[in-house]
Amino acid sequence: MKNPVTVVIQNLTPTLDGGKACVKRTIEQDLTVEADIFKEGYDVIRALLKWRYVGEIAWNETEMIPLENDRWRGMFPVLKVGICEYTIEAWGDEFLSWQEEIRKKFDAGLRELRNEALEGAQIIESSAQRATQSDAATLKNLAQQAKTAAAEELRSFCEDPQLMTLMTYWANRSLSTLLHPFRKVRVDRKRAAFAAWYEFFPRSAEGKANSGSKFRNCLGRIDDAKAMGFDVIYFPPIHPIGQTNRKGRNNALKCGPEEPGVPYAIGNFREGKNGGGHRDIAPELGTLPDFEWLVAEVRRRGMEIALDFAINCSPDHPYVRQHPEWFFKRPDGSIKHAENPPKKYEDVYPLNFHNKNWKALWEELCDVLLFWCARGVTIFRVDNPHTKPVSFWEWIIAKVQAAYPDAIFLSEAFTRPKMMKTLAKVGFTQSYTYFTWRNTKQELIEYFTELTQTEVKDYLRPNLFTNTPDILPYFLQEDGRAAFLIRATLAATLSPVYGIYSGFELCENAAIPGREEYLDSEKYQFKARDWNAPGNIKSYLTSLNRIRHENRALRIHDNLFFHLVENDKILFYTKSTPSKENILLIVVNLNPFQTEAGYVHVPLKEFSFLESDSYQVDDLLSGKQFSWTGSRNYVALDPMTCPAHIFRLRRRSDCNEYDA
Repeated sequence: MKNPVTVVIQNLTPTLDGGKACVKRTIEQDLTVEADIFKEGYDVIRALLKWRYVGEIAWNETEMIPLENDRWRGMFPVLKVGICEYTIEAWGDEFLSWQEEIRKKFDAGLRELRNEALEGAQIIESSAQRATQSDAATLKNLAQQAKTAAAEELRSFCEDPQLMTLMTYWANRSLSTLLHPFRKVRVDRKRAAFAAWYEFFPRSAEGKANSGSKFRNCLGRIDDAKAMGFDVIYFPPIHPIGQTNRKGRNNALKCGPEEPGVPYAIGNFREGKNGGGHRDIAPELGTLPDFEWLVAEVRRRGMEIALDFAINCSPDHPYVRQHPEWFFKRPDGSIKHAENPPKKYEDVYPLNFHNKNWKALWEELCDVLLFWCARGVTIFRVDNPHTKPVSFWEWIIAKVQAAYPDAIFLSEAFTRPKMMKTLAKVGFTQSYTYFTWRNTKQELIEYFTELTQTEVKDYLRPNLFTNTPDILPYFLQEDGRAAFLIRATLAATLSPVYGIYSGFELCENAAIPGREEYLDSEKYQFKARDWNAPGNIKSYLTSLNRIRHENRALRIHDNLFFHLVENDKILFYTKSTPSKENILLIVVNLNPFQTEAGYVHVPLKEFSFLESDSYQVDDLLSGKQFSWTGSRNYVALDPMTCPAHIFRLRRRSDCNEYDA
């Protein structure tokens, strides 16, 4: 029979799936843990929050503090990348219970405490047996003092600082309860939780209509993105593109001799006897040394390259010849191409992750990721992970991060909510979201409240992409330049991680009629662009990214709260740091066609202001300053010139110091 549980520990937060999944934090954050902790009787409970990184033997420990109704709280810092496990140990503490008994009896007027003194001496002597030689000698001396102490002396003796320190350290934990299973937290580097992504096709870096660019022509585009404040450069696949069934302009089944093909149709063994697959570079982009040079140049600029991990194979991929068993077969023996009815992808063969030789396939794909990690790439945007087994992602992400703990994985899964959430739980660092299709005030409030104020906040980090090569939302198609300003503001301020696909800064919105897709999509052709075309919003994006870097409140995920504004076309929300030294009031006009006005209700009490207080708000976008009094204040937003306010709230007493 197991030892009986002496203390009940339940309802621990944060915890996911009973401890099966990791919660997520970034380096140098604190993890706050709470639980219900209680036991029978009147013993005084001690509870310790314990943590250690996986693989370590010794636990770190910190005291938990009681709140109300048997709820306890503790906190510990996560100081390095990796997986940290945590648990709670609790017990009825015999010394603290004895101390409490002495207080109660003495304060009630009882003065015959001889037996209580002897009981205390026994408890102290017991601790001496666990202590070091030096501490044991001190404890034995204190035990003798307890035996001879009169009631008045005993009352002060039981609270002696030296005694309490030693008895806390050498407590009797023989009947403690240790919570199982241990919970885990995945600790990532800071860029996992705060970054601005810029996606572009390297072949279109120079914006030429009839020919492609190479890696060594990309620095101009990268420097432009850096000037706008972006720090992750994301490339669609850079591998050889197949010839068989190569798609042409606007997904045409016939491809002209000068058309580049779709980068997602990966693999062309014709490019080399031993190459042409996922470890290789499309020759029209350059060579592997060229790519390594570009990675180094990007890092020298304080940025990183993210690669697209697209598990697609063209009919010309080396895998088709070497491992035909890895693919789906039709009854006639031919390999099945990819489909998402009514769409067909004749230039792509999907892989069968449950084929008879599945282990070799999984290991091969892991080796592909490790190959690129070894060349300086540790950020991957994963194409359509929801069409591959969840168990595969759990396995491969863990294996890659064991070798490269800094590796970041972005899940591009626009799919069912439970699958999106499960992929986040099994290891994906970041996730695409439904932000793309949340446009109304109520939609945005409901969705982002779920992402930031429920359990979801502990495991799913939203990466808010405004657009992608595959998705041109109707809101951007129909509503002109103002729509781009509005969506950029929302993406940059609702989440610490967001991204744009190139062309967004030029307000490109030519679409296939009736579909959320680009006309003349860059996936199928070279893209002509003037990167400084009139009407661009580059300076606005630069301002947004500058504000993000200068205000710590925008680097936190779970501090988003929505507030009343007297207009259904205006969204009002706040973000602030825990200490409230950085308070932002963000007001966005959701109507791209006309000026909207109304009264916002500032939650002054939450920021320790009185209703009668006067204060200043500085618009970080325009540079203007406004003096407000009380909670209800007027705003008016013209979407063409001023679609949003990002106010920094300041007390009057702080203004001179701040201005200095």
